[in-house]
Amino acid sequence: MTESAGLAVGETAPEFTAPLVHPDGTTTDTPLSELLAERPVLLSFYTVDFSPDCIEEWCSFRDFDWFASGEQVSVVGISKSGPRLHRSFIDRLDLGFPLYSDPNLDVAKAFGVDYRAFKLFSRSRRSCFLIDTDRTIRYRWVGEHWLDPTRDTPPVGEIHDAIREELGDPDTEQFGMGGF
Repeated sequence: MTESAGLAVGETAPEFTAPLVHPDGTTTDTPLSELLAERPVLLSFYTVDFSPDCIEEWCSFRDFDWFASGEQVSVVGISKSGPRLHRSFIDRLDLGFPLYSDPNLDVAKAFGVDYRAFKLFSRSRRSCFLIDTDRTIRYRWVGEHWLDPTRDTPPVGEIHDAIREELGDPDTEQFGMGGF
């Protein structure tokens, strides 16, 4: 991939509202700003539910206890899969993360991570954006596989370290306080 994909660190994340499937199975039309009112969000774009690489990705987030705790940052997925499939995906993998539905890839386009696989199929690049409470992108990782950027799997340990570096140590008093 020769072109740079995705919004850059320091840019403002676009506001959007989309169906969000919660771990309890409920679905609400939720603006990003509503999630950001609570804490920073790690927004993770992936292709579709139940593809083997996506199962691996979400199991990695689930199994990395720091992400699963949700105390410092909310991990939120987004793919073109619909709410019904998201509910099955959350149940089957026992995920504690909400998942946005972006069937027309409008959000992926706004973040600059949409592309056409083999010039045929619209997809979102596998990518992660750490968005602070002011909607500023503080960290990004974008899959850059030469043939299919959905094959890259987010390096969960690296993302964890980058988030801790950007947001500070959760054990200090200043974590999450006015640092955004």
